[in-house]
Amino acid sequence: MNEDLVIYVIFSLAYFDVKPVQSLHSMTAPSSLTHAADQGQRFLVLFDFDETIIHESSDDAVVRALPGQRLPDWLKNCYREGHYNEHMQKVLAYMAEEGVSKGSIHSAVEKIPPTPGLLNLLQYLQSHQNDFELVVISDANMYFIETWLERAGVRSLFRKIFTNPASFDATGRLVLLPFHSHSCSHCPDNMCKQVILREYLAGRQKERGGEPFQRVFYVGDGANDICPSLALGPRDTAFPRRGFPMHRLLQGMQQFKANIVPWDSGEDIMDCLKKVMKER
Repeated sequence: MNEDLVIYVIFSLAYFDVKPVQSLHSMTAPSSLTHAADQGQRFLVLFDFDETIIHESSDDAVVRALPGQRLPDWLKNCYREGHYNEHMQKVLAYMAEEGVSKGSIHSAVEKIPPTPGLLNLLQYLQSHQNDFELVVISDANMYFIETWLERAGVRSLFRKIFTNPASFDATGRLVLLPFHSHSCSHCPDNMCKQVILREYLAGRQKERGGEPFQRVFYVGDGANDICPSLALGPRDTAFPRRGFPMHRLLQGMQQFKANIVPWDSGEDIMDCLKKVMKER
């Protein structure tokens, strides 16, 4: 059994023994973090979800719950650039028509493996909750993200989850909605992560009595993680997953303000954060 799997099991056992289940659409800090959050952590760490916290796309993983474990060509070919949320709504409707149950979707999400070393990183951040505030910003959906985080036993580490709403209706279909509308021409029509990040930073600074975070860290992999990274400053750090679109795009960018630290595993990120902690 590899180290990530061992930690995954440990987190899971701890979660199911002592932690209450979070509500599906909870967007507020779990009570276990409220006291720490009120004291004001020095650093903010933002995570993408697909291929960042988990090792693959959650949308691809749930498609394997279909009887044939793949989408028909007509459905795959109807995707329009910049309208992925709309496409995934059609995918989930098709899965319901094919008789894929809520239980099958739930099971498929729970089985997605964590990205190598990511649970080690979360374990480290859990041990330093007074220093780090954690947030998820993802173009996946709330049902997939909370299902996975709860199964891994790490939901309570995250103060906020910004993602597309999703819930099962009375017919058993998982209904997906867009997160918001925006005017950014570089992002998908349903979500601009930079808008979310800037609004969150402004709101938290106000809640913290005017005190900003000392540093902001953004961990991602995809092309849609570039836009929020542009909101980072010279003391902040973007962590692009090595060899993925975010990393390739950042390599070709000029005048990028933040530090860039590519990563292969969660341990790479953890090593960087440990160095930051020693600078206190």
